[in-house]
Amino acid sequence: MQNDDIGGRQRKFNRAILVVIGLFVFMLGNFQIVNAQHYKDEANSYLNKTVDVKAIRGNIVDSQGNILASEVTTWDVNIDPVNVGPVVLTIGNQQVAFSKEQIAQKLADMLKLPLDSVLGKMTGVGRYANLKKNVGASTYIALHNLDIPWLYFDPQQSRLYSQGAVAGNLLGFVGSDGTPLAGIERTMNACLAGVDGKESYVQGADWIKIPSSIQTITQVKNGSDVVLTIDSDLQYAAQQEVAATVRRLKADWASAIVIEVKTGRILAAAEAPSVDPNNPGGVAPQNRHSRIFQAAFEPGSILKTVAAATAIDVGKASPTSHVIAPDKLRMPWGQYINDSEIHGPWKLTLTGVLVESSNTGIVQIAGKVDSATRYAYMQKFGMGSKTGVNFEGESSGVLTNYTNWDRMSNETVMFGQAVSLTPIQTAMIYQTIANKGVRKSPVLVDGCRDKNGNISRTSVPDPVRVISESSAKQTMDMLEKVVEKGPIGKTARIFGYRVAGKTGTAQIAEGRGYGRLHAVSFVGIAPAEDPKYVVAVTAYKSRTVSNSLGATPGFVSVMKQVLKTHAIPPATTKSTYIPVRW
Repeated sequence: MQNDDIGGRQRKFNRAILVVIGLFVFMLGNFQIVNAQHYKDEANSYLNKTVDVKAIRGNIVDSQGNILASEVTTWDVNIDPVNVGPVVLTIGNQQVAFSKEQIAQKLADMLKLPLDSVLGKMTGVGRYANLKKNVGASTYIALHNLDIPWLYFDPQQSRLYSQGAVAGNLLGFVGSDGTPLAGIERTMNACLAGVDGKESYVQGADWIKIPSSIQTITQVKNGSDVVLTIDSDLQYAAQQEVAATVRRLKADWASAIVIEVKTGRILAAAEAPSVDPNNPGGVAPQNRHSRIFQAAFEPGSILKTVAAATAIDVGKASPTSHVIAPDKLRMPWGQYINDSEIHGPWKLTLTGVLVESSNTGIVQIAGKVDSATRYAYMQKFGMGSKTGVNFEGESSGVLTNYTNWDRMSNETVMFGQAVSLTPIQTAMIYQTIANKGVRKSPVLVDGCRDKNGNISRTSVPDPVRVISESSAKQTMDMLEKVVEKGPIGKTARIFGYRVAGKTGTAQIAEGRGYGRLHAVSFVGIAPAEDPKYVVAVTAYKSRTVSNSLGATPGFVSVMKQVLKTHAIPPATTKSTYIPVRW
């Protein structure tokens, strides 16, 4: 009986073994045959990877090829918290054991991070924690050489602005994800961005990419370079000068623009406060854009030149036309137009009106031209329209149709009130006069240059004939007298050179009237006998000097640098004689 029980148990055990073996055979068959492809696909999903390959963003360079913005590789420093532990490091020729806390201190020192922050990220059961993003090459190499097994790195492409704040307000900047957020970076993104590619690879059991397995799916197309017209050395010098102007005048901001007369090319467009695109958050939001193209305000006496040139061009005046200019002129409807100082009646020529910057004088002479004609000339000079420079957010200024001018505005537009301009619009008015009456569009971007050096030039609007060559020459002669004989204009002289220009002191509108602060400016042209360069300097809300004496030192400094840079020889001729008084 006992043997029968033992035999029965043995048979049951054998049957159980057969069932287990059958189950294993079934599972193996299911794994190797029925669901083989499923498990293969699942394994491949872990081992085979398809990833985007980021295109390298193109450079932004100046007219001499100096790099202002470029793409550089940085590294994100990451840890694998679940595997964090003591590490044996090679120090010299010795193997030295370091505790978790000692390694944390070393990482904190090298990455300039708080120790508590590093320790906190090293504690956990996750497989990923970022210690720091966008670490430079030297730090990456030092960390990599430590050979810490649970420390790893992700390469990233980052934007570097190698000259800091030089042209920062023009260049703009990109976000942490590479998205262009302002300036040339955004305006010219189609040129700079390139096209991302795709590649696949196989990673081993240690999750490391197997180099021989890499296959290109879509070829990456790197971005092209943007070539600017500015000279970075001249831009730097101009930025230093406008920064000094802001400090000296305690102004809200200041700008200096250098224009090549015959081409309209912008050689410098400097402003202060400026922004370093490497750290745009380091300045207030209003200082991250370019006021040269985006800030419009009443220009003041700078516009007397337009009124005078218009009167000459339509045959209503000449540089020697006579006027008696009082310090206060009563309008037929009872309001008054005032000069900036109290004086007796001045017997001035039109040239003298510009030299003394007389409001009462200009409205009497230029007022002989009807409103519709004056408005048409203002439009031809570029007022009320964007310049065509294609800078993001550019303002067109404000030029109300003459049919909407009230009686006072009809007069005050002749000396720069009831109309607003941007600094670049003002500079191009004087480029027009210097260029024999032909207005060019300003050019900031020379073009887009591919990797083979081929450049697609920026499309530029056609030149516009505004006044005759004769009228432009007569206007230039008058502007030269402003610098020779003007009480403020004299401070814009440059020894050895003939200089033409005009002062501007503009009240700043506040509410329904004007505040006590001014926008002060000076726009000059040199050499006057053969105009090559316009330099326009503006300081907004000057708190220490309320007239153009605040702007002429900046003009002189920048124009001297321009003449020196381009090796312009001193004058060998004298200016045309024109009487200022009669």
